[in-house]
Amino acid sequence: MQAGLPKDPVMLLSVINTKLRDYYATLELLCDEMEIAQEDLVATLETIDYHYDAEKNQFL
Repeated sequence: MQAGLPKDPVMLLSVINTKLRDYYATLELLCDEMEIAQEDLVATLETIDYHYDAEKNQFL
């Protein structure tokens, strides 16, 4: 995961959903621009039972 992002999955969820809402149209764009491995991000948030919903562009 990128430096500057929280390691705690709940805090990470909040940061990522805020960035998706305010700055990025898709998870792919967020990951590309922030240089985050999308698979790692998704796996981390799945540990707290959150999954990406492309239609809503957020983790639910």
